[in-house]
This record gives sequence, C-alpha cells and structure tokens, in this order.
Amino acid sequence: MDTMRERFASVTTQLLDEDPRLAVVLADIGVDGFRSAQERHPGRVVNVGIREQLLVGVGGGLALAGMRPVVHTFASFLVERPFEQVKLDFGHQDVGGVLVSAGGSYDWPAGGFTHMAPGDVALLDSLDGWTVHVPGHPDEADTLLRRAAAAGDDKVYVRLSVQTNGTPRPVDGARFLTVREGTGGVVLAVGPMLDNVLAATEGLDVTVLYATTVRPFDDAALRAAVAGATAADVVLVEPYHEGTSTRHANDALEHVPHRVLGLGVGRRELRRYGQLDEHLAGQGLDARSLRERITGFLAR
Repeated sequence: MDTMRERFASVTTQLLDEDPRLAVVLADIGVDGFRSAQERHPGRVVNVGIREQLLVGVGGGLALAGMRPVVHTFASFLVERPFEQVKLDFGHQDVGGVLVSAGGSYDWPAGGFTHMAPGDVALLDSLDGWTVHVPGHPDEADTLLRRAAAAGDDKVYVRLSVQTNGTPRPVDGARFLTVREGTGGVVLAVGPMLDNVLAATEGLDVTVLYATTVRPFDDAALRAAVAGATAADVVLVEPYHEGTSTRHANDALEHVPHRVLGLGVGRRELRRYGQLDEHLAGQGLDARSLRERITGFLAR
C-alpha cells in the first residue's frame, strides 16, 4: 500500500494535468514526487527552497492572482514556523488555498522536536474559516485531497500522517461516520486513531464515531450519538494536542448535561527519539492505554 504522501503526489500530479488553475508550492520537501509534473507544468510547480515563510507567501500570492495553490511541507514548517503568513497572506487577505502537511505530531521521531507539530490544528483553530481534514488511510487522503483542490476559494488544511488504519472508510469531507453502536457512551476517533480506538473499545457498550473532517465539527452527528446513549459521556481521541476539540464537543452538547474527556498528545514534551509506536504508548494513545483511560472515565 502506498503512503498518504505518495498518494498526495500522484493525485495532485493528476489534478495539475486536469485543472489549469491549480499550482503546487514546495520548500524542497516532496520535490521528487513532482518531477514529472514540474516538467509538464514548470510555471505551476514552484520550489522556493528551504524558506517556509516564503512558501506560504507565494501560495497566498498565487491565490490573489486567481490560482488555487496547494502548499506542502512538514506540519511544523507549514503551520507553526510561518504562522504569521498563514494568518495574514491567506486569512487576512481572505483568499483560499490548500495546505497539505506531513510529519504529524511525531511521525519521524529521529527528526527531533523541530519536525513534530502536535499543536498544528489548535493553532489553525485560532483563525477563521479553515476546513481541516485528518485522513486515516491513503484512500481517504485521496478523496479529501480531491475535495480540497476543488473547493472553490476555501481555506483547507489536509493533515497527512505515516500512521494509518487498516481499512479505508467512505468519507465525504463533512460528516462523522458511525462505526460501532452502543448505549454506554460515545468515543470519537479522529483519523489514524480509529484502529487503536476500535481495539480499545472491543466488547464495550459504546458508540464509536469516526472523524476525518474535524473543522467544521459535525455537531449533529455527535448530538445524535449522545441521544442514543444512556449517559452523555463523550471521549475524544485525537492524534494532536489533547483537548483540541473539547470546546467544539461542549458547544454541540450545550443543551444537555454531559461529560467530555479529551485524549491526545500531551503538552509534556517527550525528549527521547524512539519510534512511532513508542511515542503512541508514551502519550497513552496505544490500544491498551486507551482502554484503561476510556473505561476509567466511563466508570466514574
């Protein structure tokens, strides 16, 4: 199976052939995946070098000129380092584009903390009008990338990761999916956390929702799931900072007494390199840890 980043390169190369309005902006990262596209469309595949603020600025400039820019690098260099450019060159100028990240929270631990971005979605939450997709499988990334590229002048963030679920789901870029039904509470799994959540909740009487589009937040799906439960207890399991979507869940359920537990990457920095699975365990996001944390919350 190809990776999400490999699928991104192949899908976007195809879209470049089909849509003359589309342009790709890179900062050295991912250039090899667009060699053939750059040969065919030299004016629409731009590599600015290792200049991340310029990367986003060029994307904003292309959008002002009527293009649909697709801007790509590691999440830490796409959202965190050039955040001022994201805020001003896209947000304040009120133009759209597609930011496609790689690296996630800790996809490449050997790269160190400079290449980790557990706070990316929370940062974008401070801005107005961003759609955020978090696919959990390359096939889902395919669907969401195509939707993002065709989304008029909307501002869209697509968060790709190395961690994937074993089976793709029929995502539509809007709604949460009901994967399992129960009455003892609701567990919302975001993107690549679904397989661990399903393993963690095996045999538990809970509803499992699956989210690959987290902004806008699907209030209606959460309310419907809670309406079918005996208690309005909700656990959010996100692959970035814990609590990132807690406010949205609380807002969706403001009409009923409820409890929300946000699980995700903690603020405490792990300063050891390790491997991806060790970071998941260290953050309490492996299946065993999730089961302990979910059952402990629901039992209280």
